Amino acid sequence: MTKREGKRILVVDDDRAMLSLITEVLRRAGYEASNADNAEEAIAAVSAATPDLAVLDIGLPGASGLDLAALLRDQFGVPFVFLTLHEDEAIVRRAAAAGALAYVVKPADMRQCVPTIDAAVARAAELRQLREKEAHLSTALQQSRDVSMAVGVLMERLRLDRDTAFERLREQARSQRRKIAEVAAELLDGAERLNALANPAAGRARRGE
Repeated sequence: MTKREGKRILVVDDDRAMLSLITEVLRRAGYEASNADNAEEAIAAVSAATPDLAVLDIGLPGASGLDLAALLRDQFGVPFVFLTLHEDEAIVRRAAAAGALAYVVKPADMRQCVPTIDAAVARAAELRQLREKEAHLSTALQQSRDVSMAVGVLMERLRLDRDTAFERLREQARSQRRKIAEVAAELLDGAERLNALANPAAGRARRGE
C-alpha cells in the first residue's frame, strides 16, 4: 500500500469545475477523494466517514470556509487546508490563525496541489499521533496518581508500610483479574463516600451545596 492509499480526502468548493478537477487529480494520485459543494453537504459527508484531511474553499458562500473549518476542527477533529483565490499575507494569516496545515491558490497548479496535500496529510498524521501520545500520558499519570493515593489510604487505614500496602492493592487486582489502576480508583471512590458519610458537611462543601 502506498502512503496515499486508504487516505480519505474531502474537497469542498462551490465552483463545480474546480471541485471536479481537484477531486479527479487526487483520485488519480491514489487518494480516496470525495467532494461537496456547500457546508451542509460537507458536514453530512464527515458525519458518515471522517476524512484524513479536508480541502476547503475559504470563500464558500453562506457558512464560510473559515466557519466550516472551525466546526470540522472542534466537533470532528478533522485537519484541513484552504483553497484561496489570492495569495497574500492577509489570507495566509487568516489560514494560519484558523489552524490550516497549508493552502492552495486557485486556479490550482496541479503539479503543486498533490505535493501540498501529501505534506498536509503527513503533518496531520504526526499531529494525531502526538495527541494520542499526550492522551495516553495523561491517562497514565492519572492512573499513577490514583494508585499512589490508594496506597496512601491503605497505609493510613490498615497501618501498613508502603510496600505492603502496594502489594495488597496488587493482590486485590490480580484476584479480580482487573488492572491495578481500576481497583485503586474504586478504592478511592469508596474512601471518599465513607468520608462523606462520616463528615456530611465536608461532603456538601465539596459538592458546592
